[in-house]
This record gives sequence, C-alpha cells and structure tokens, in this order.
Amino acid sequence: MKFDFTKMTKVELRAYVVAHPNDQAAFYAFVDRFTSDASPAMSTPIASQADVEAIAKLVEQKVEQTKMS
Repeated sequence: MKFDFTKMTKVELRAYVVAHPNDQAAFYAFVDRFTSDASPAMSTPIASQADVEAIAKLVEQKVEQTKMS
C-alpha cells in the first residue's frame, strides 16, 4: 500500500517515519515538508567547523530527549 504523504499532518508524517525508518520516500517527504516550512533564519549556511560541532551536539541532545519521552 502506498501512502499519500502530502495529506498527512506533520505529526502523522513524523510518526510514520519513526515507525518505518527504511521508507526512503517517507523520509524525503518529511525532510521536504520541514525544509519548506523552515524560517529563512534556518537556511543560513554553516560557516565553520565549530558550527558543525554545535549542530551535532544539538542533534544528539534532541535524540536523547526523544528517547526519554
């Protein structure tokens, strides 16, 4: 069965991606949805290695928070 990701809410799409981590089409739909909704401030290019490390730390923290939920 093929799902229409465009008709899912953000919450439904995220839940689907979490439940089906190998579904690449769902993952791409998820990224596209959240990228298109991102504010212009979020599209500022990464300027340095320090930025990369800071972002990696934030991602790790968010993953840990998600695991605890």
